[in-house]
Amino acid sequence: MGETVKHLLFGSQIRAARALLRWSAVDLANASSVGANTIRRAEVEDGILSMTAANQRAVRQALEGAGIQFIDQNGGGPGVRLRKRCMD
Repeated sequence: MGETVKHLLFGSQIRAARALLRWSAVDLANASSVGANTIRRAEVEDGILSMTAANQRAVRQALEGAGIQFIDQNGGGPGVRLRKRCMD
């Protein structure tokens, strides 16, 4: 169950994550190997996505790899933030 819950995404999270990264739906599609139309459909959904678990994992991994951190609902609603980049 923990595995499934970790990968649940909301359309608003994908939209916000793309905005933080300044990615288009095509950019995310290329990074995740999920179709751009699938991403666009998911972004307009309210609540938990109807996207397959495999596609949700692929989208989440692509966004996390680009620096997005997902924030759980924990009473304030689900969200995202951009990971602070270390300066060397």
